[in-house]
Amino acid sequence: MEKEWKKQCKDGSYTVRTCGWSPPGDHPAGCGMKLHIKDGKLVKVEGDPEHPISQGRLCVRCLSLPEYVHHPDRIIYPMKRDPKDRGKDKWQRITWDEAWDLIVEKVNGFKKNYGAESIVVFGGTGREACLYYYPLGFAALGTPNVCYPQSGWSCYGPRCAITDYILGAGYPEIDFAGYFPDRYDHPGWKLPEYIMLWGKEPLKSNPDGFYGHSIIDMMKRGTKIISVDPRMSWLGSRSEYLLQLRPGTDTALALAMLNVIINEDLYDHEFVEKWCYGFEQLKERVQQYPPDKVAEITGVPAEKIIEVSRVFAKAKPASLGWGLAIDQNPNGVQLGHALLSIMAITGNIDVPGGITLGMPAALMGKWRVETRGELTEELWDKRIGAKEWPALSTALATTHPDETLDTLETDKPYKLRMGWFNSSNFITPTCSAAPDRWYKALLKLEFNVVQDLFMTPTAMGLADLFLPLSSFAEHDGVVLTHYGRNAIFLGGMNKALQVGECKSDVEMMIELGKRLNPSAWPWNNAEEFFDDQLKPELGINFDDLRHEGLYQPNYEYRKYEKGLLRYDGEPGFNTVTGKVELCSTLFEEWGEDPLPYYKEPPFSPVSTPELAKEYPLVLTTGARTFTSFHSEHRQVKSCRDITPDPIMEINPETAAKLGIKDGDWVVIENQFGKCKERAQLVPTMKPNVVHAAHGWWYPEKEAEAPSLFGVWESNINTLIPHKTIGKLGFGAPFKSILCKVYKAND
Repeated sequence: MEKEWKKQCKDGSYTVRTCGWSPPGDHPAGCGMKLHIKDGKLVKVEGDPEHPISQGRLCVRCLSLPEYVHHPDRIIYPMKRDPKDRGKDKWQRITWDEAWDLIVEKVNGFKKNYGAESIVVFGGTGREACLYYYPLGFAALGTPNVCYPQSGWSCYGPRCAITDYILGAGYPEIDFAGYFPDRYDHPGWKLPEYIMLWGKEPLKSNPDGFYGHSIIDMMKRGTKIISVDPRMSWLGSRSEYLLQLRPGTDTALALAMLNVIINEDLYDHEFVEKWCYGFEQLKERVQQYPPDKVAEITGVPAEKIIEVSRVFAKAKPASLGWGLAIDQNPNGVQLGHALLSIMAITGNIDVPGGITLGMPAALMGKWRVETRGELTEELWDKRIGAKEWPALSTALATTHPDETLDTLETDKPYKLRMGWFNSSNFITPTCSAAPDRWYKALLKLEFNVVQDLFMTPTAMGLADLFLPLSSFAEHDGVVLTHYGRNAIFLGGMNKALQVGECKSDVEMMIELGKRLNPSAWPWNNAEEFFDDQLKPELGINFDDLRHEGLYQPNYEYRKYEKGLLRYDGEPGFNTVTGKVELCSTLFEEWGEDPLPYYKEPPFSPVSTPELAKEYPLVLTTGARTFTSFHSEHRQVKSCRDITPDPIMEINPETAAKLGIKDGDWVVIENQFGKCKERAQLVPTMKPNVVHAAHGWWYPEKEAEAPSLFGVWESNINTLIPHKTIGKLGFGAPFKSILCKVYKAND
């Protein structure tokens, strides 16, 4: 890439090359762009054609960045209000020093009187803060309680944990040649013959650093797609095979594919013999899932299951993109285990064109994990839910979210008194199940800090102190794909302008850390901080990254053969057995079945037939759109013009029986709650299955409580129950639950 990162123009304007991340929200796709600044304002965004990953392509969220950055509703200076005025628009502007003094006073008081465990930090989904809310809690505030408040931690966490336990490696990703400057022309890379997208829509989500449009690049070169999804997406309509299954039955389908691949001797004998543990046990288990039986469970014809299994097993190489269908499912651990088993026995792990694996020590992850050393063992042992759910707490180092809500409601095992909401607007239908319960419980906290860019429902309803966060256009930083778990590339974020008094996550951590725990925060600014993270592992500093724009670390395939996955340097995988564990030793130790198995969703026409009489439709939620990142962008006009309302998708035949027409406002309801969305008739939806949009609130509506910007009107997560999770603590039924739908009176 071009070395010049800032170009001055004769009229005083200038252009800054940068890589985007968050905020505004996006996964760390690291798209390259040029930001044009004139008279201190961001006036235009265009794609950077020299960026080897995005190659000048940008989504509407990036193109609308000037609207976001300079929106009149942005909060650009610190504010406080009296806790008795929560829910009221009674904010008072203060200085940063006043904000820090107030926080230091409160934190030290809670620690002295009640212990550091009385403080909890909540992190947001996909945000840049994913890297930083751990050290904010551990090394600045000094609490062991860091929480991602989604029931069963049902976003990315389960897949990372499953990978840790089954492969002993960093996150598996489709090999899209992202490691190489010459990309698809790299001599060591191979084009996947097939990519199986399982519950994943990467064109809209660009999840966790995977650049979705690379799927199109590979399709143009000959890759064929297998889509497994209850919905037909744009990619699904262009797939070689679409397996439209009943929501929540994914694990049965994956086990049927294993049945075919093993029984028809389509597996890679050499890889299985050398590198897999428990093959015979798995072979015995999958006999319980013949295609005919699974066809009845899933609704996918047996002949299609057989054909897809054969095609995928014979493809050399083949790759897998696995999505939230794994995470948002109480049976999702078993699904993830089955999918990794498919990739293993077909010989598609860590090979060109298969799935890539990150090294066991995540880039910048060492520092994140080491900040836990700022806590005593006694304090660490007080982490909420860690003993009850070791499978989650071992891999993810957080509290268990469901146990955290229980603690807020019951004050057991101790009372929580202070909350810090780090880029997390979770009482919208973004991540938390039972958001009304969370809201009521969080009101009990004595002091709440919110850091964000806009006055969100969470901030208006709960905050006592608001800290203004900068967008990626306004700060220096690093885009790190898969949050370091599989660092395909690093992108440099270069500060282009200053808006008000906004600060980045890193700047806030350093300033607060120096006041509360200075020995852990020796850096004076973000550049010094990133120098210390990058130099030891990559031999570059932040200024090098700033000028280069992108760092691609290259990639070593078949690391398991070379001793690169294990800390002891021996060949194999970093697991208990040193092999891919088709039969998991850790699952068995934790009291779970060591082999994958299918379990019917907790609420379904099969498991709860009497309930299904009242709620006859199967509801799935959470599909992405191009115009928003979860609950963000709702006030950005160009995005809202494209997607003005929350959409509920329904089959025309199902809608006709209910007297619902295209465009009608409807109520979606079950025994846990209800919400209102606009119906869209979609012929490709399965009959009796509906999909509802998530993340909706209305910035144009009344800000003060009880409205909170209309947050309860279209809050689909009110239909998702608390603590309906898997045996190891993962997964919740966001993707499969029962409901009824009827036309709204208003």
